[in-house]
Amino acid sequence: MTDWRLIDSGLCAASFNMALDEALAMSVRKGFSPPTLRIYGWDCTALSIGAFQKTDGINIVYCRDMAIPVVRRLTGGRAALHGDELTYSFSARYESGFSGRLMDVYLKIGAAFYLCFRKLGLTCLIKEDIKKEAAIIRSPLCFESKSTGEISCSGQKIIGSAQKRWDDAFLQQGSIPFSSDSNKIACIFGDPDEHDQRRRTPWGLRELIPYIGAETVKKHLVSSFEETFNVGFIDSLPSQEELRIAERLASERYSDRALWPAEKPDSRCGNNRGRLTIK
Repeated sequence: MTDWRLIDSGLCAASFNMALDEALAMSVRKGFSPPTLRIYGWDCTALSIGAFQKTDGINIVYCRDMAIPVVRRLTGGRAALHGDELTYSFSARYESGFSGRLMDVYLKIGAAFYLCFRKLGLTCLIKEDIKKEAAIIRSPLCFESKSTGEISCSGQKIIGSAQKRWDDAFLQQGSIPFSSDSNKIACIFGDPDEHDQRRRTPWGLRELIPYIGAETVKKHLVSSFEETFNVGFIDSLPSQEELRIAERLASERYSDRALWPAEKPDSRCGNNRGRLTIK
């Protein structure tokens, strides 16, 4: 059985979360590391924006004033407000059993999450066709559209994912919200039109499983990946070189200074910026 790498890095700052995902993907691309699944959270509410996403329709000033870090992801897709959730990244070379086709990769990884949600007792659907709803739902918010490989339950998308692709490998990032903050969503993305009100209703996995905890989801997620891909996971920590690269990227690439329209006030989110908490 092939061994893959599992990293559970706990709660980290927004810039460091994005930087470590990139550093791990770099190791995988160079062949220094096998396919790597990272599971993590956020040390405070934060907003991530897709690699090519415009900030039109996103209230960056509100984020600045409320000390909500804003980071631009390496992956595509649309904005996601992070907080009470389980976040993941997965990096692999195509030669590890993945084709170079975007939708094939989405569907393979989606199958693992589908199995995870089934283990949690949910009846859900995985979107298998390639037609996106983005053309119908014109919103900068990730969880207001469904795309290939993503999963919904009771008509609501319960996981959002996006990819960065290279010639030899890919990085996929995604999040499973446990709950959402409708007030912050309305302030950041604007009040919805009347016909959009249902989509802005607070939503998360606890709407379906009230007392679900992160550890339970992690356990089923790991076992579902192992079953789907016929692999075993080895618990791991980032190497010193990966941490060094992540610290540099957090400062140089993922600083939110370029996104602020004016001077950003001191953060009120705690002091875990750029640090790794291992559980």
